Amino acid sequence: MVILVAAVLAVTSLSLKEKQTRNVEIDKMKQILSSVHIAATADDAQSLYKKYIVDSYVLGADGKPVDGADAFGVDVAVQVKLPAAERRLPVYVCRLDNGAQKYIVPLYGAGLWGPIWGYLAIDADGNTIYGAYFAHQSETPGLGAEIQTPAFSGQFVGKHLFIGGEFKPVAVEKKGQKPLNGAEYVDAISGGTITSKGVQAMLSNSLEPYCTFLESLK
Repeated sequence: MVILVAAVLAVTSLSLKEKQTRNVEIDKMKQILSSVHIAATADDAQSLYKKYIVDSYVLGADGKPVDGADAFGVDVAVQVKLPAAERRLPVYVCRLDNGAQKYIVPLYGAGLWGPIWGYLAIDADGNTIYGAYFAHQSETPGLGAEIQTPAFSGQFVGKHLFIGGEFKPVAVEKKGQKPLNGAEYVDAISGGTITSKGVQAMLSNSLEPYCTFLESLK
């Protein structure tokens, strides 16, 4: 009986694996599209992704594309733990209906209770944020989990990553406070201080290795 049950479970797992993998890929496409304000569903995510994401590549530490590397297959959770000089950096190129080109980069970090992640869309000037998408695994509902709401991510639109030519990622501050380094900032989630600071740390750690590439866009 034990052997029979084990066999049934193994067959079931194998039969569902392909579907599960596809669902993960579709969800990733939806998240990438969300960073450029394109709402997608499970039914149209693939077609919209194919329409708007016109190119993708992986950068090395020198800001140049790595031959043969697949951006969609890069595990960002693994890459952010490596020294900046050793990372592989995915970039997704989006072309909107009006012809404007945006560059989308993935983010990954830690919140209060678990991982947080997202995507940041940057204008062709390599500096201005066009859109942002954030998600989490297990942040507190009504508190840290609010990073996933448009009310929070929408604050990043129009903010800049370089101030006076110096890389200064957007700060996440308590309402009424400003960063001391002159960086642009957004209001933190009320009651979600640790998660908010996690977003700030995620932006700094994830984006700094892209600086050479972003500066080259100017």
